[in-house]
Amino acid sequence: MKAKKVLFAAVAAGALMLSACSGGGGTGSGGDGGGDGGLIGVAMPTKSSERWIQDGDAVKKTLEDQGFTVDLQYAEDDIPTQVSQIENMITKGAKALIIASIDGTTLSEVLQNAADADIPVIAYDRLIRDSENVNYYASFDNFLVGQQQAWTVLNGLGLTELDGTEISGAPAGPFNIELFAGSPDDNNATFFWNGAMDVLEPYMDKGVLKVKSGQTDFQQAATLRWDGETAQSRMEDILTANYSDGSKVNAVLSPYDGISRGIISALTDAGYTVGPEWPIISGQDAEVDSVKAILSGEQYATIFKDTRELAKVAADMAVAVLNGDEPDTNNTTDYDNGVKVVPSYLLAPVPVVKDNVQETLVDTGYWTKEELGL
Repeated sequence: MKAKKVLFAAVAAGALMLSACSGGGGTGSGGDGGGDGGLIGVAMPTKSSERWIQDGDAVKKTLEDQGFTVDLQYAEDDIPTQVSQIENMITKGAKALIIASIDGTTLSEVLQNAADADIPVIAYDRLIRDSENVNYYASFDNFLVGQQQAWTVLNGLGLTELDGTEISGAPAGPFNIELFAGSPDDNNATFFWNGAMDVLEPYMDKGVLKVKSGQTDFQQAATLRWDGETAQSRMEDILTANYSDGSKVNAVLSPYDGISRGIISALTDAGYTVGPEWPIISGQDAEVDSVKAILSGEQYATIFKDTRELAKVAADMAVAVLNGDEPDTNNTTDYDNGVKVVPSYLLAPVPVVKDNVQETLVDTGYWTKEELGL
């Protein structure tokens, strides 16, 4: 594959470089560490994805550095467990809650309890839906994340630069592409999908891209709980039903690294090998195993969302509210949770391909050379 131009955009001006802690306190970290600023509850969805471990660690450290005690809990993708954990945080007297929800539609009752106790709620990365009791939302520009995922696919196929600029003399195709989406109970999944489709549909309409399976609707492409094994099974079914005639998949839109790894497993089991005919596969979250897969040629790209910066934004929101101040926001129009538009602060994501792994992930201190096997 010909070398392609790599575009690197800074994540955000003035990025705060916090070192990611390696701990996490098991399923929860109780009130370990911190100071006398009061208790803040932090609810994370699962430890099955390394990104959530890093998110939790970063939020906890940021708050503790500002003098707060932190009750950090992981619910292992079990909704009743997360509800119970949040209820316990309220009972313990948490002054604020930072919540990355498992299912953004299932927390209305417990959030009402928080509101009755005058506890502000910050939705973390995943928008909490169907509740008026969400004060602020901290995340990334998720529509742009979807666009970037699509641009990385097009870049791998030689059609565009990483910023979507069309390449002169690009191949006409057609290229066979299959589409995967995130979990339908996660509001972000829709933003990722819509951003990607905004980029890919014109190429599909022109016949440059062809979805051989015909599965082009979000519900057909959705992957419950972002589960890699679910994605692997669906990819296996797609290959069996649509590619047994000897045709090849040229690209796969994947919204998350764990899903990408499931797709890679399905392709490998079907006899695909890394080389000129290996499909272009996107991703998200810059997880270690997937960055290694990028370096080895199995995955083409991922989208880097610096959890250290997101942790600072969410922590600063909580502290500002507790101090009676108005937190910084940069989007007050796009994140309607079904009851209200939640004031939001969106950070900038960064596309990562093999050529800029060093610059984006190692030089910024997110991963070390040793962790990536460099």
